Amino acid sequence: MAEAVREELSALGAIFCGPNEWEVLSLSETDGTVFRILTRAEGFMDADIPLQLVFHLPVNYPSCLPGIVVNSEHLTRAECEIVKEKLLEQAETLLSEPMVHELVLWIQQNLRHILKRPETGGGSEKCTSAASTTVDDGLWMTLLHLDHMRAKTKYVKTVEKWASDLRLTGRLMFMGKIILILLQGDRNNIKEYLILQKTCKVDVDSSGKKCKEKMISVLFETKVQTEHKRFLAFEVKEYSSLDELQKEFETAGLKKLFSEFVLRLVK
Repeated sequence: MAEAVREELSALGAIFCGPNEWEVLSLSETDGTVFRILTRAEGFMDADIPLQLVFHLPVNYPSCLPGIVVNSEHLTRAECEIVKEKLLEQAETLLSEPMVHELVLWIQQNLRHILKRPETGGGSEKCTSAASTTVDDGLWMTLLHLDHMRAKTKYVKTVEKWASDLRLTGRLMFMGKIILILLQGDRNNIKEYLILQKTCKVDVDSSGKKCKEKMISVLFETKVQTEHKRFLAFEVKEYSSLDELQKEFETAGLKKLFSEFVLRLVK
């Protein structure tokens, strides 16, 4: 880790020193640093809006842009995406220098101007995209394999929430000891899901202590093709046999995917 980045992280930890305001999620010499900041920004009608900002600093940061994920229970997913885009635009003006604190200050001062319109209850957020029935809609699909879930009930609820927040559809599938997650959606949203999956404490270890998911693998990723079924929702399903699981894949137009990647999990 570069000394400038180390100093920036130390400064951020001192600045965001309130309860749960700051948490380093992962440190890696090859993948960089991921951390979370909880802050508040003034929204419409002078109301404070809580924001969760997850930053990924690549190893060559600050010569390149950080990755940013924005979440808030008070904003729709579309509004979170707008906030992220504006933060990245601002980050481009700060390249080659430590920028995270500047970005947090900037969003605190500018959130109300970015959102522009009064909140309307987010009714459109519940709508599924009409583009989901077309071929050239930019949908991507990823198949993930989890080794185990110890705190299954909490883990499943977390996965369902992330899929909902990121407007991803698909399946969380259980068959014996096999656990698979099939995701469809915008490729950037799938990448954000993977960041959350790998950096948040979603399970517990053998001693019952909260832990991050270290045993997840990406089995397959592709753009959704004509023969692939479009999932309209994200569902959790249990299968009593391998044949039943295979039928799910075949119905979705994923027979080849099942043969190449799923079957070998049971051998």
